Amino acid sequence: MSDSTAIILASGLGTRMKSALPKVLHPIAGRPMLHHLLESCAAVFTRIVVVRGPEMNNVAQAAAPHATVVQHDRLGTAHAALQAEALFGEGDVAVLYADNPLISAATLRRLLDRRAQGDAALALLAMRPDDPRQYGRVLTDDGYVTCIVEWADATPAERAVQLCNAGVLCASAPRIAPLAARRAE
Repeated sequence: MSDSTAIILASGLGTRMKSALPKVLHPIAGRPMLHHLLESCAAVFTRIVVVRGPEMNNVAQAAAPHATVVQHDRLGTAHAALQAEALFGEGDVAVLYADNPLISAATLRRLLDRRAQGDAALALLAMRPDDPRQYGRVLTDDGYVTCIVEWADATPAERAVQLCNAGVLCASAPRIAPLAARRAE
């Protein structure tokens, strides 16, 4: 297994769940949803880092023995990923949402295998749901991603695209940090 890092974003409060318990600690099949994703990631990545909010010590406990970093200011996905930059390592870095517990190790392995082919700077997971609703759209040209457009920013033609962002991306550590920094600005 070559050097690779999974950055799991778990700083969201889950306010829509109307619970004091962080969303990622709500149980699915008797275990916190975070544990399902940690298990899949542990089978594929050499390092796992969980990004949590400052008041979320229970998330750090649930993530153990994996490293955690704190996102003191919740300024979005790119900002959250950058909180773990010191722990990216030298290989590929995948950014995942902790509230997406059903991603399998096999899917994550295919993501890293795709990156290993070397012809794409970025690999991501996308989907074609029956009802794409307000998912961000993945725009491509000849099979390569050109842009991810959030629903709110999409034109009617872009909204007609059926390929949707599944929220998992992977790039080399030297490439992902500048991409995230540009997005966090």
